[in-house]
Amino acid sequence: MANPLREVLARHVDAGTIPGAIATYGRECDPLLVGSAGTGGGALKADAIVRIQSMTKLVTTVAALRLVEQGAIALDDGIESWMPELADRRVLAHPMADVDDTVPAQRPISLRDLLTNQSGYGVVTVDSPLLRAMVDAGLDANNEPVDRGAQEWLAALAALPLAHQPGQGWRYHLGFGILGILLGRVAGTSTSELLRHSVLGPVGMPDTGFRVPEGQEHRLLAAYRRTPEGLVEAEPAGGGFHTGPAPFDESHSELVSTLADYHAFLRALVDGDLVGPALLDELRTDQVDAAAKTPESFFPGFWDGLGWGFGVSVTTAGPHRGRFGWSGGYGTDFFVDPDGTICVVLAQVEMDEQVLAMIGEVLEAVD
Repeated sequence: MANPLREVLARHVDAGTIPGAIATYGRECDPLLVGSAGTGGGALKADAIVRIQSMTKLVTTVAALRLVEQGAIALDDGIESWMPELADRRVLAHPMADVDDTVPAQRPISLRDLLTNQSGYGVVTVDSPLLRAMVDAGLDANNEPVDRGAQEWLAALAALPLAHQPGQGWRYHLGFGILGILLGRVAGTSTSELLRHSVLGPVGMPDTGFRVPEGQEHRLLAAYRRTPEGLVEAEPAGGGFHTGPAPFDESHSELVSTLADYHAFLRALVDGDLVGPALLDELRTDQVDAAAKTPESFFPGFWDGLGWGFGVSVTTAGPHRGRFGWSGGYGTDFFVDPDGTICVVLAQVEMDEQVLAMIGEVLEAVD
């Protein structure tokens, strides 16, 4: 019997989109291996460790929701009690204003704002004084590992105004770096320890974390980006930022994981083993008002039939209504359908038009 997921991935291996991918589709984790471990060949193994980039957002979201259920913080609590660096925020007077042309924030940034990308911090898609200031501060969107410790990163962010009033716009990504730092402060421990005790340990995710487990570096795949000459290594197999001791506090960073670990996480989440039904329903329900879904908030067409819940995109129209999921910047992707069916695809090529096309074909192929 033909396997549509295999067919899509094999076609993109043959086309040079990716060297290979590890994937699964269904209620259980049934690993599918297509292609090779890298451009130089080599066997691809089901237990390979990969950089999941923005698929981290759902993991830290779940850790935050568990703190909510424990009463440590509420969704609509202002975060300045734990993050005084972000008290008394200033907001751009208008989108093209100079960074010193600001008005006071009407209210504090809340945990809900972070989970829904509505804090006022995030990707700016049009040339403006704020975008130029973000580039100068090294806070513009890119696929590179974090280059400074959490406190230094937060200080650079705090020096910039918000792009919009908290809760009144949508800007991707940077709020989840703030969330990573907030988690440890609310819990009174390191974010790494919180994730281990709250999510990774209970689910059984031994290969997921900010660092590749010691002695397992050989399982880490190379990461690639496309150039006119072909795929080149962005980070080497068995090396790079996520290997060895942490160079600094990386609470604002992103994780590595495996197919088995991430599938187990999603299974535990949708089976109700991590958060209760009320918060799970909010997580997978669109939380963004239509007024915030402006064309410049992200890439063109992003909001067509799509919304954003807590840490994930949510399909709001069409045959896949109710599906939630998200991608990572090195060609990883997952989604969960309303019936609990899970799809995870793990490649390691930086997002570009070809990788995005592959993910789009996967989303349609496994109906």
